[in-house]
Amino acid sequence: MKAADVRKELKSMAEPEKAAILQRFFKTGPSEYGEGDIFIGVMVPQSRQVAKKFNQLPLGEVRTLLYSRVHEERLVALLILAWRYSSASSSREKEEIVKFYLDHIKRVNNWDLVDLSAPNILGAHLVDRDGRRRLLYRLAGSENVWERRIAIVATHHFIRNGDFSDTLKIAEMLLQDRHDLIHKAVGWMLREVGKRDAAAEKEFLEKHCNVMPRTMLRYAIERLSERKRRRYMISER
Repeated sequence: MKAADVRKELKSMAEPEKAAILQRFFKTGPSEYGEGDIFIGVMVPQSRQVAKKFNQLPLGEVRTLLYSRVHEERLVALLILAWRYSSASSSREKEEIVKFYLDHIKRVNNWDLVDLSAPNILGAHLVDRDGRRRLLYRLAGSENVWERRIAIVATHHFIRNGDFSDTLKIAEMLLQDRHDLIHKAVGWMLREVGKRDAAAEKEFLEKHCNVMPRTMLRYAIERLSERKRRRYMISER
């Protein structure tokens, strides 16, 4: 089982028309956040099928896919890692996968790659390891936008388990972030907190709505009533 086999499978599913749409959607033009990323036109459900088929791909071959310029190849690599982490039978195996993920974190370099891997690998690993979560705070302070997004989105796994503390602390760290993709991610995680604990989200919003970037606030209050949304938007500076 080789990376070349995965590439062959993906190419058999490729659709040039979809590739052109994805190139625009993921902002791959000059000076855009996905500059230089190459799509071949394979959608996420298909990529999941490929990852499932090749879930026993050796890590050396997974690394080859991660260092591809083709977006779908990197996505399949990360989906394989996430599957392997969830099905690992030992702590040693889980540690190996997380170390591999962190060693190659620079290749997790678009928002869908972050969103489909960070909660299920890094978040899942840290959910019962409070003492090691300082790693997320280091990532939140990174100059790399994808590492900052990993920091906040990884906490989605904590949120699913009713643990909101780190989400709210990292959200505070990122309030002044200048990147729209961070605004969206933070707002999304705040909204997820609100689904489970409306009071916790409300407390954060009451404290910070005046300084939250507009996009972040809009994402955070999306599920609230129109009256509440209007009040928070009016309170915005």
